[in-house]
Amino acid sequence: MPKKEKNIGITAKKEENMPEWYEQVCLKSEVVDFGTVKGTMVIRPNGYAIWENIKEYFNENIVKATNARNAYFPLFVPESFFHKESEHAEGFSPEVAWLDKEVTGEGERLAIRPTSETIMYDSYSRWIQSYRDLPLKINQWCNVVRWETEATKLFLRSREFLWQEGHCVYETKKECKDETIKYINLYAKLSEELLALPVLVGKKSEKEKFAGAKATYAIEALMPDGKALQCGTSHELGQGFAKAFNIRYLGKDEKKKIPWQNSWGLSTRLIGGMIMTHSDNKGLVLPPKVAENKLVIVPIIKEEKTKEILKKAKDLKNKLKKFNPIFDDRDEYTPGWKYNEWEMKGIPLRLEIGPRDIAKDQAVLVRRDTGEKNFVKTKDLIKKVPKILEDIHKNLLEKAGKIIKDKTITAKKWGDVVKSIRERKLVKMPFCGEEECEDWIKDKTGGATSRCSPFDEKLKKGEKCLQCGKKAKYTAYFSKSY
Repeated sequence: MPKKEKNIGITAKKEENMPEWYEQVCLKSEVVDFGTVKGTMVIRPNGYAIWENIKEYFNENIVKATNARNAYFPLFVPESFFHKESEHAEGFSPEVAWLDKEVTGEGERLAIRPTSETIMYDSYSRWIQSYRDLPLKINQWCNVVRWETEATKLFLRSREFLWQEGHCVYETKKECKDETIKYINLYAKLSEELLALPVLVGKKSEKEKFAGAKATYAIEALMPDGKALQCGTSHELGQGFAKAFNIRYLGKDEKKKIPWQNSWGLSTRLIGGMIMTHSDNKGLVLPPKVAENKLVIVPIIKEEKTKEILKKAKDLKNKLKKFNPIFDDRDEYTPGWKYNEWEMKGIPLRLEIGPRDIAKDQAVLVRRDTGEKNFVKTKDLIKKVPKILEDIHKNLLEKAGKIIKDKTITAKKWGDVVKSIRERKLVKMPFCGEEECEDWIKDKTGGATSRCSPFDEKLKKGEKCLQCGKKAKYTAYFSKSY
């Protein structure tokens, strides 16, 4: 006897109330939940599987590919470490959660890691002695705490989140800069190849750069509501941290030298950007390459054919095992209810098989992204499934790219900027790069900030900043952001 089936669907519309829709998708697809403590979240197994796939790709295509190695450093950072690099300390002071001396029993307060530059570079000062020790490239996977966050937005903004942070040390400034840019381009490749999420790649403004960095580069995604989402950064740190932490090495000329450093990181925020971009009013939509289960098999049971249908469905499960299929033979739910549940959870492809399909020696493949049905001979499934999965990824990437194209406006005058920001667009404009001017733009547009200056876009001769009229230094993108 089938169970009474409750409504598990999304009640808010993406196009009408995106914040409510997004929260419902995250919760009802069972990827994440709110934590008991304010500002925290619980990443459920469905969500953590996505993060594990990101980690697997990252370790293979970024860590190993650049000859970096994974390590782990302590969660607790002595307060004195922060004060060694003043700009860094000032930038992070509002965000740090402290353990007071009364708690630690130490001679100073300990910070709960907001980022790991200081605790890692203390070790680097002991490990690096000679040019033979360079380049030193270390990545760590860990959690960090940024206490200033008040309103939790699942995956997008929370007091504690998961990330990776790479920290490298080089002999020359050029090698450091080249590699810093290389890492941000690898992030863009990950975003597109794995998550079907196209991004802008470029340099951050002086106002928006990382505290203590000489230059910051970023990948910026654009969400369907017109807000930008910073999805990853890399930073040229120059020699400031090396000087502060006394990192020195003996060069080939047997003289003491100061090395150059960078850092690079992305977080579980990527998952939020992926969900917000691709999902729809039925629930989660997962790009196949990041989905733990690429396929769900739903046998259409008819009593007189139950054994035959289940046997055939199980045979197909074994045949398609490399796609890690879910086999849903629950008899307490109707096929339609099961379809809705797996659509909610974002499984990229659904395989249906019933008596008519067995008679025709076929199965029905239903795409999550479009709902399109494909009737495929069972002997052809092993070839057809990967082709459809690849086409799903391509379709999601193209649709996301169209969001950027449709919502990007090239401003010709200051009025275009204000109007376009009000209409939730991404605005491209010539910009002077001055912090004071950026403050004015934010104030006059109700919160727009510079997102990045793309590497491949050049100014026309004589172009001036649309806000202040000074000579423009580069082309910049402005929008509101998460």
